[in-house]
Amino acid sequence: MSNTTAGVIFIASLIVALALAYRPLGDYMYRVVSSTRHARVERVIYRTIGVNPDGEQSWSVYARSVLAFSAVSVLFLYLFQRVQGHLWLALGFKDVPPALSWNTAVSFVTNTNWQAYSGESTMGHLVQMSGLAVQNFVSAAVGIAVAVALVRGFARKMTNQLGNFWVDLVRITLRVLLPIAVIGAIVFIAGGMIQNLSAGHDVTTLAGGTQHITGGPVASQEVIKELGTNGGGFYNANSAHPFENPTNWTNWIEIFLLLVISFSLPRTFGRMVGSAKQGYAIVSAMAIMAVGSIVMINVLQGMHHGTVPMAVGSATEGTESRFGVLNSATFASATTLTSTGAVDSFHDSYTGLGGGVPILNMMLGEVAPGGTGSGLYGILVLAVMTVFVAGLMVGRTPEYLGKKIGAREVKFASLYFLTMPTFVLIGTGVAMATAWGKAGMLNSGAHGLSEVLYAFTSATNNNGSAFAGLTVNTTQYNTALGLCMLIGRFLPIVFVLGLAGSLAKQKSVPESAGTLRTYQPLFVGMLVGVTLILVALTFLPALALGPLAEGIH
Repeated sequence: MSNTTAGVIFIASLIVALALAYRPLGDYMYRVVSSTRHARVERVIYRTIGVNPDGEQSWSVYARSVLAFSAVSVLFLYLFQRVQGHLWLALGFKDVPPALSWNTAVSFVTNTNWQAYSGESTMGHLVQMSGLAVQNFVSAAVGIAVAVALVRGFARKMTNQLGNFWVDLVRITLRVLLPIAVIGAIVFIAGGMIQNLSAGHDVTTLAGGTQHITGGPVASQEVIKELGTNGGGFYNANSAHPFENPTNWTNWIEIFLLLVISFSLPRTFGRMVGSAKQGYAIVSAMAIMAVGSIVMINVLQGMHHGTVPMAVGSATEGTESRFGVLNSATFASATTLTSTGAVDSFHDSYTGLGGGVPILNMMLGEVAPGGTGSGLYGILVLAVMTVFVAGLMVGRTPEYLGKKIGAREVKFASLYFLTMPTFVLIGTGVAMATAWGKAGMLNSGAHGLSEVLYAFTSATNNNGSAFAGLTVNTTQYNTALGLCMLIGRFLPIVFVLGLAGSLAKQKSVPESAGTLRTYQPLFVGMLVGVTLILVALTFLPALALGPLAEGIH
């Protein structure tokens, strides 16, 4: 079987598996977030934190709960790293420096999992398990909770209640993420991933030298890293490391896990608003953009890795040789289409245009399908903007899911959309104009700009992947990227919840002859078009100076 045929089968089987999971997983998540019953362990948690699980919250209270929980999480994780050297299972590692502790704490709490450090030589097992892995669960749950709150805004009428953040957080963690993670960890261990508390072993390399290889609870962290679209690796090489990704079929499972929740949430959305067709419309728009991205990056990388370059070994840089070009490129596309950021190859070594595709994926706002929860609420905001544009075209007040889209709703949607590009472009511009920003660049010219642009795009979009050609473990980069991660996560969440509150207060507007049918192919095409046009208008100049200039050089 040729590599191309194997790659096509790899991609096709992923699409089939995601399609099969869409209804059962989406329906299950609908039951989880809609149930009025509380499990015994959940009631214990509610009593411990002093929450009334039967009380609901307005959008402002819901937002304050998200921000308060996240602020405490950042503080705890920061302090945890600062005292690491005095803790059990520290492996002899010192306390993490202040700037790096800040950056890492913000990174994992915001579901970014940007890593300016090598995990196997910086973090002890206790910090990995009780600090980083815990945030992998709860930061993912926060994203889904916010998405559910927005959908309630569409589904409810004449109310200011959007549910209870603490109930959503606990249920999503215990009923959705944890069970899948337990099963997935067992599968990964069977596939060859390690799961222990070993301090590691010294081994002799093929060249006759010695290398210390750290052990640890890798499988349990790996599964939630992908499932929760987190991306932070136990090892610096991330999913290119054989302890994190031993075989071709574990590579397939990792890609499946990082896509499955985000592609199934539109089904949950459709059930909550009472129209499965609305869910199919949203997932169709996601799928069109995702398939386009995967095809584009595979074609661009496949052209570069032609027969002659492969024969002389000149085209293997940046590709994980165990998986091949197509599987590596598919992972790169999937991890940047979501907010995962895990990598099984190094994007810095992709072709100019091939490396531009992951950047473009993130610039889309990661809505195809996006992160756990963040992808759904991101594309719903774009759907609001799409019906607004359609309303302008036909000269009538736009409506979406029975709710009028007025000035207040458009302002929330516009502020949401503008947050990410504002801080990506400002951050990139400041870094390129300062000595500390250029000092970390491995390359100059267009590729050097792409490295910096990728870093700020990844941080502000809460993706976490890197070109791997930029030295960012400096006080300036740790601080700047940490601020971008913080603002890029929580400012849009506030706007999303404000939009949800505004929608929930409205009464339902019945469909009329002039209502845009948002479940038909016309709307799906418009949604994809508006998404691409907005990104093109915003980022084309930066892309022209970076990956496009490099690709046509």
